[in-house]
Amino acid sequence: MVYTTIITIDIGAVNDSPDIFYSHKYWIMKRFAVNNDGFYGEFGGCYVPEVLQENIRNLKENYLDIIESNSFQAEYRALLRDYAGRPTPLYLSTALSKAYDCKIYLKREDLNHTGAHKINNAIGQILIAKRLGKKRVIAETGAGQHGVATATVCTAMGMECTIFMGETDVARQKLNVEKMKMLGAEIRVAKSGGGTLTEATNEALKEWSMNPSDAYYLIGSAVGPHPFPDIVARLQSIISEEIMTQLEEKEGRRFPDYLIACVGGGSNASGTIYNFLDNEKARIILAEAGGKGKDSGRTAATLSIGTPGILHGTKSLVLTDEMGMIQEPYSISAGLDYPGIGPLLAHIVKSGRAEVIAINDDEALKAGYNLTRKEGILPAIESSHALAVLDKTKFKAEDIVVVTVSGRGDKDLETYLKYADNL
Repeated sequence: MVYTTIITIDIGAVNDSPDIFYSHKYWIMKRFAVNNDGFYGEFGGCYVPEVLQENIRNLKENYLDIIESNSFQAEYRALLRDYAGRPTPLYLSTALSKAYDCKIYLKREDLNHTGAHKINNAIGQILIAKRLGKKRVIAETGAGQHGVATATVCTAMGMECTIFMGETDVARQKLNVEKMKMLGAEIRVAKSGGGTLTEATNEALKEWSMNPSDAYYLIGSAVGPHPFPDIVARLQSIISEEIMTQLEEKEGRRFPDYLIACVGGGSNASGTIYNFLDNEKARIILAEAGGKGKDSGRTAATLSIGTPGILHGTKSLVLTDEMGMIQEPYSISAGLDYPGIGPLLAHIVKSGRAEVIAINDDEALKAGYNLTRKEGILPAIESSHALAVLDKTKFKAEDIVVVTVSGRGDKDLETYLKYADNL
């Protein structure tokens, strides 16, 4: 039996029980909590070179005390409210509800400052970095949303910032690259391999290994060596915390029948489901990038076809070829083409707590256009993968469905327009 603290303000009962509450520094049972060795079931751990072990040890020994401190919570939540613009709305989509004959709510993370959920984690980790006495921040980015969020908080906190981004992603996410530069970040282009998030992460870890003492690695997704997956999930859990509160206000109940989120590494998905994991009434569906088809060889459907392996300091599910080598992932979405997955999500899928649906490129594009035309909301292509799940699931009229719109689609407009004639 594993117990953990949930880092939130009192927001009410779990499983409709008056005896168990989510509360800052309140202890509750969590079936899916990370253990002391950094594992969620068989997945997780910390596999890093010796040069980084002292940094990781320092972070592991201090992060919970920092996050659970009253001073951190006060500063973090004030910045989420006054700087990032939280809480984000939980919007009842009339058009989608009518089309799918149920109640469909959109959790509008696209309305955050910088345009995505990434700011939640960036604010929290920059505060951790400052409390650890770090002077410089290193980060990786794929779609650029985490890079923009990191550059933003570094500017706000007066810290030096270096962002690694794959060459392919630099080309297809020009707007975010220019935003990061304007914010004062140094952009380093990873030119090896496929030039995507995998290579950016490789280069960021290499840079951290060469400068371990003064730099903080502000990882953007719920991946990497322990304790990063736990840090990111906790900081992003503000999403599910708000969903609970907002559903109670709108529907008189704290849980939906379905939670749907896209998944690449797993940060927005972890945040969307975190406070619902122990509540079996809430069915979880994760939408991953099927690319050209999960069996096509051009895919990022790690949860569907991945096998256990170690990638970027953690044991999880990994895309590999017939020789057991890391397979180059593919997705039309720069934020989902990662060959691994966060260990928490690997665990909940393998344990049967969550269902996975691989969404192909054309299905995601169609769903993105559908929301734009019906609701005037342009979603990021990542979020469009989650929206495409609606066409693949049969709902009952009384169902309440929450779909997280993790980011806005301004950055993807060129990609949308490229394929517009085919939709």
